[in-house]
Amino acid sequence: MREPSVSRYAAGRLSPIRRVSDLRRLRDEQFDVLVVGGGVTGAGAALDAASRGLKVALVEARDLAAGTSSRSSKLIHGGLRYLEQLELHLVHEALTERGLLSTRLAPHLVRPVPILVPLPAGNPAARVGRRAYYGLGVAAYDVFAGIFGTGRGMPLHRHLSRDGARHLFPSLRADTVNGAIRYYDGQVDDARLVVNLARTAASLGAAVVTSARVVGFVREAREVVGVRVRDLESPDSPEFEVRARTVVAATGVWSDDMSQMLRDVGVRPGLRVRASKGVHLVVPRSAITGEAGLILRTPTSVLFVIPWGGHWIIGTTDTDWKLDRSHPAASARDIRYLLDQVNEVLDRPLTTDDIEGVYAGLRPLLSGEADSTSKLSREHAVVEPMLGLLLVAGGKYTTYRVMAADVIDRAARRLGVDRPSRTAELPLLGADGYAAAWRDRQDTARRHGVTTGVIEHLLERYGTLSVHLLAMIKADPALATPLAGAPEYLAAEVAYAALAEGALHLDDVLTRRTRISIETAHRGSESVAHAAKVMGEALGWDEAVREREIEHYVARVAAERQSQTMADDVAADAARLGAPDVRGYAADRGIDLLQVDL
Repeated sequence: MREPSVSRYAAGRLSPIRRVSDLRRLRDEQFDVLVVGGGVTGAGAALDAASRGLKVALVEARDLAAGTSSRSSKLIHGGLRYLEQLELHLVHEALTERGLLSTRLAPHLVRPVPILVPLPAGNPAARVGRRAYYGLGVAAYDVFAGIFGTGRGMPLHRHLSRDGARHLFPSLRADTVNGAIRYYDGQVDDARLVVNLARTAASLGAAVVTSARVVGFVREAREVVGVRVRDLESPDSPEFEVRARTVVAATGVWSDDMSQMLRDVGVRPGLRVRASKGVHLVVPRSAITGEAGLILRTPTSVLFVIPWGGHWIIGTTDTDWKLDRSHPAASARDIRYLLDQVNEVLDRPLTTDDIEGVYAGLRPLLSGEADSTSKLSREHAVVEPMLGLLLVAGGKYTTYRVMAADVIDRAARRLGVDRPSRTAELPLLGADGYAAAWRDRQDTARRHGVTTGVIEHLLERYGTLSVHLLAMIKADPALATPLAGAPEYLAAEVAYAALAEGALHLDDVLTRRTRISIETAHRGSESVAHAAKVMGEALGWDEAVREREIEHYVARVAAERQSQTMADDVAADAARLGAPDVRGYAADRGIDLLQVDL
């Protein structure tokens, strides 16, 4: 727990000095709970454990949300298709979590987004039947969310005529629809929510260390009592042990790797996880005319077209993936599939020339007998393959808090601690006072000499922590400068990411703390020099480090671009692996940056 004299913000600041201190703690202390994995479930588990007064550490091999948790459809939702599959308990659970996040836990990060369910054209009887069928589903969605009460956080659904649907979404082809149903779900910047979870855990005393790769377990007899860690920021330093009474592995698509580390004692994993690749496209807002999103049925998955600031996100695919899990690659086939599906309902077809960004992520699905990944369970499981080791896997982003509470409930029982989860009542950093801050945003803008638009941008990304970025700008007015190539972001956001949000590399900032890598046609290549200058000044980089960071980032962008021209997964994967990982994985693969064709 933090000292009473230390503010919640200061205690949750993931600064370079804090990383050094937390590394020392990892070496010197024994923890009640050690969480492996810095995605949404791992960060949620660390927060849950810390909020119960347990001594907690979290280690992540790369960056916070570097895997699945930064590559979602950016939705906090119940899942309409799960109603169709009669997974009613999963829908109710997810909608309850959506209400908590949008009203109490993270209203600065989760906000309503309207989505249309287009009703296909057809003969009169078919039209009536489809409207009744889809209308019943959306009505059930509202019922599960709770029609009454302030906790639902979203407006109710509404039926629209064909003219009403095209008024809200003029780009819909008139001959393909006979109306629509509008409903609401939550939109989130998934990576920023994970950062806030980790920082809130840190504010309660958790040690949070990224670039710390677990390479094995520490065992005493047949009990796991810790892990061996390699600090990827100091590759020449020796591995060290981290001792813990309970180890929680929240490693998503890497879950099977955790069990493999214990294969010498014949441990069976207890669960199997399959990776399903989901690809998303980002196009400019001007490419499609509409004031709401779309949800469409496709032969293999559900397709979303979601407004995202000055852009649209189009996704997703749902295909099995057995190649590199750290950097899943989108192929030309994936891109063509998404364009073909969305163009069936648009009056102006999109082409590859419209695409600003592409990203691919892997869903960790509990493996079953189904042939298609779209049929695998989105429920989660907690297993204990060996005394002292808990694995949590499966589930969906929206229900991270439920997964975290389940695994920490089990850890608490193991530790003899009788304290229930508190996270349903615990606002994340930046949430406290958010409604008042949003109400007073024009006054705040006048006081700080910036536009209301700047204040709104900061509030929607940092909540009430925005005051700290404004203080940085006051101390150094140069930080008010828009970032080169991405004028919607301020230089202050790069510095803040390095000084308070645990960002260690340019990739962390341009891909996750901001979304420049997918929101600009240049993928961040026109921003990288400016970002390196600001980040270098914050972290004390010399010229050689700055150049190395720029080279790494440019190589990554080039490899991703090349992978997206490849015909299939195997070729796309090979192209993506042409660029080394900035965190030391290059040595694991034997790749030399100087040999990469930039």
